[in-house]
Amino acid sequence: MPVISANTTANTAVAYLNANSNAESTAIEEISSGQNTTNAASDPAGMAISTGMNSDVAILQQAAVNVTSGESVLNTASGALTNMSDIMTRMQSLAAEAQSGSSSTASLNDLNAEFTSLIAEVSNIVNETTFNGEPVLTSTATYATGATFLVGDTSSDTISVKIPAANTVAIAIGSLSLSTVTGASAAMTELTSAIDSLSTYQSSVGAQLEQLLYTGSVVSTSITNLQAASTAITSVDISAEETVYTNEETLTSAAVTAVSDANAMQSELLKVLQ
Repeated sequence: MPVISANTTANTAVAYLNANSNAESTAIEEISSGQNTTNAASDPAGMAISTGMNSDVAILQQAAVNVTSGESVLNTASGALTNMSDIMTRMQSLAAEAQSGSSSTASLNDLNAEFTSLIAEVSNIVNETTFNGEPVLTSTATYATGATFLVGDTSSDTISVKIPAANTVAIAIGSLSLSTVTGASAAMTELTSAIDSLSTYQSSVGAQLEQLLYTGSVVSTSITNLQAASTAITSVDISAEETVYTNEETLTSAAVTAVSDANAMQSELLKVLQ
């Protein structure tokens, strides 16, 4: 029964107008943002899962940086060890030349002069090879006992980078001399042992580098997969949301018309009093 004390019809139409308008606004917001979780109320569970994934992605991205840093440290050490090995190979050649029966005192002195300078260069490499200002090859370096790198999304996902202290090799050859044939013979023996040690060090560094390279690949894949999964949860289906928007737009227009008609109905009822 139509009454004038309360415009129930208009109030109902306004309620639907508000609901339809809110739904239309939400659809516009999701289409324009490209996300279906523009706020926690949109999809509480999805928002929570996506937030957790994004947190893991952020940690893994830093882990990827850590892996790269570890690789750089090992590459630095590897390059230095290679240089040391090359220098010692030259020193071996000089020691072999010094053991020629035709070597004179003058020639031995000339060979020893170069030999001594190469010993100094080996020592320089050991002492001056650093990464981020920290020594890499000395026994006092952090890497001598092992430096820990976080390479995953939990505190237990770590790899320890340990680089053998090559300063022991430099010390071992520090007193060698080619000033005599006997000294050259002793130098040859010591250099063979030193080069073998460097070879072992290189093998250790190479194995750790290989591990980090594999780990870096795993971290990169994990980041890609997590980002894809998070996007799948939060990204809006544009075609479906466009359909929702069109429907809600139509309903909003209809509700506006209904409110107008309901108010007109109230005015018409008042004419009965005239």
